[in-house]
Amino acid sequence: MQASHVYSGKIGRLKTGERNKITDVPGVTVGHVTLDQNGAQTGVTAILPTKDNVFDKKLIGCAHVINGFGKSTGLVQVEELGMIETPIILTNTLSVGDALRGLVEYKLSRNPKIGLDYGTVNGLVCECNDGYLNEIRAFHVKPAHVHEAIERASEDFEQGAVGAGRGMSAYGLKGGIGSASRVVEVEGVTYTVGVLVLTNMGKLENFTMAGSPVGKYIAELSKQEEMPDKGSIIMVVGTDLPVSTLQMKRISKRAIAGLSRTGSNMGHGSGEIVIGFSTANRISHENTGPISLSIVHDDHMDIAFEAVAEATEEAILNSMLHADTVTGRDGNTRKSLKSYLQILEEKQNR
Repeated sequence: MQASHVYSGKIGRLKTGERNKITDVPGVTVGHVTLDQNGAQTGVTAILPTKDNVFDKKLIGCAHVINGFGKSTGLVQVEELGMIETPIILTNTLSVGDALRGLVEYKLSRNPKIGLDYGTVNGLVCECNDGYLNEIRAFHVKPAHVHEAIERASEDFEQGAVGAGRGMSAYGLKGGIGSASRVVEVEGVTYTVGVLVLTNMGKLENFTMAGSPVGKYIAELSKQEEMPDKGSIIMVVGTDLPVSTLQMKRISKRAIAGLSRTGSNMGHGSGEIVIGFSTANRISHENTGPISLSIVHDDHMDIAFEAVAEATEEAILNSMLHADTVTGRDGNTRKSLKSYLQILEEKQNR
């Protein structure tokens, strides 16, 4: 089996954005802080939905919990109000508290009325358990790392074993941060749908790459002991398509289609969460009277559904293809998917 036969570098039929990343959505930026010293194999990834102050001008947003085996913060208010007012922070499970502290500190420093003239702020922090590679009990992530990740945010960012993805595992191999985008046309106007994932889920035997059962072949090569389907994946969906909260949630739910195509059955011990946002409509924190929103007709939902499914599938594959082999806590190692694809190609060519 040749690697080129497994994955040609393109999933689906829709056109990708210029970078093939979530940052193809205008205004979206991403930043990382990576901690990779010995047993510290972890970090922070910050997704900034806009370049201005998202607390002052909030976004239409949603949260969708597929399987709730997770310890995230802020999802309840997003679900209730349908708005996002902070960057989205990704980190490891036991660092959620420190990451939330860092995010809240950052927002307070830029919004002096929070907690005084205004109410408090709803910080969004999502997590996966990187404890196989990372000394998760050591609390390596500090609030200052969140500030740094936000300040580093840009349109171009690394994928793979970086930021929050440094210590993550996907399908028994090295996982991490992945991203992809799709361009859609609605009534003659071009829009972008982008996805960023933090992958830490799945059983090797089930891993499927562009329809090919690659995990089965890798399991035979590696003789890896079969593991239960546990871990987590966080999927962030962004778009500039003008939609309502309900439409954004319907779009975000289709991330499950892309996840399933890679072989995940969303096991009991795995948490799958989607956060979605649209940059098209802004909602002022101040009461300025009735708000007018622009939304597309529901007849155009199918193309957005397809875009999310394709971008999610490709983002998951990118999280693995960009990740190098990492050795961490107690000598535990997760090998790169790339190394196995090379072995499979060599074996086929003999």
